Amino acid sequence: MKRNFLKASLAGIALAIAGIAPLAHAQDKGPIAISMPTKSSARWIADGANMVKYFKEKGYKTDLQYADDDIPNQLAQIENMVTKGSKVLVIAAIDGTTLSDVLQKAADKGVKVIAYDRLIKGSKNVDYYATFDNFQVGVLQAQSIESALGLKSGKGPFNIELFGGSPDDNNAFFFYNGAMSVLEPYIKSGKLVVRSKQMGMDKVGTLRWDGAVAQARMDNLLSAYYSKDRVDAVLSPYDGLSIGILSSLKGVGYGSASQPMPVVSGQDAEIPSVKSILRKEQTSTVFKDTRELAKVTVAMVDAMLSGKTPEVNDTKTYNNGIKVVPSYLLKPVSVDGGNWKQVLVDSGYYKESQVK
Repeated sequence: MKRNFLKASLAGIALAIAGIAPLAHAQDKGPIAISMPTKSSARWIADGANMVKYFKEKGYKTDLQYADDDIPNQLAQIENMVTKGSKVLVIAAIDGTTLSDVLQKAADKGVKVIAYDRLIKGSKNVDYYATFDNFQVGVLQAQSIESALGLKSGKGPFNIELFGGSPDDNNAFFFYNGAMSVLEPYIKSGKLVVRSKQMGMDKVGTLRWDGAVAQARMDNLLSAYYSKDRVDAVLSPYDGLSIGILSSLKGVGYGSASQPMPVVSGQDAEIPSVKSILRKEQTSTVFKDTRELAKVTVAMVDAMLSGKTPEVNDTKTYNNGIKVVPSYLLKPVSVDGGNWKQVLVDSGYYKESQVK
């Protein structure tokens, strides 16, 4: 009997050494809940897929859900994630001001929260924020306009119209303010003229980042202010808006030999916009490598669940109204007709066949 017991004990130890114990530990790693806002933008699909991939590589199970840009739907999904026992919530909010109650429920159960790319506002229960340098995104968009028009060398005046992102997305204000830090001096000097006089996020914001809304607004601007004058540039903070704006411009004859396209900016390096850049329609976009953002987020979660302090590089910028949220900011990259292949294809983000 003793001999059999000894054999069983040794077998158990051997199994543990062979990896059964780590396997049991891996089964405890998760689930990590990932709440994404919508599938209407290719970038959010990529964000979700990348996080699932990198979490899986570290042995975590994931619960990835998309809310179809419906706030009650996202709230219900997050509440369900908490009920199911998720240890960490990674949330890209549709509206960063709507989550306080559900995050309090999460905190009461000891659930940690990472705001993903969009800051969650008005809640003390946001542990970390993973995003890009959003002010710099706007700077890059404006610099592409500055460069294409030759503003630094004194050219002008030029007519410009301004578009902002969704007012319920905190990032939209950073994009706009970053861009205006470059453009405003030219507007004040008269080198850039906003013929509609529509400035400020309260006037130029585009709810839910809706390309159709941007297209309709551009239609109105063109008919009201540009029946005789040319629009030379359009500040667009996102590729989905840029495509709508370009459709409006094409509708009144821009893009022809006699009426070249204005300078049009963008963001997210979505495939339709990269193709548009290659057709010499959209001028530029800002690339935010979602693979890197996913890696940073996974590292944050892994550190928290291992009892370590996640790495951050900003502890001042992102005040959500209740607290300054410790953040990790990644660097965005401007992409145009000159560097698209190097940045997007050579890095493995896209295959050349996808964008040509």
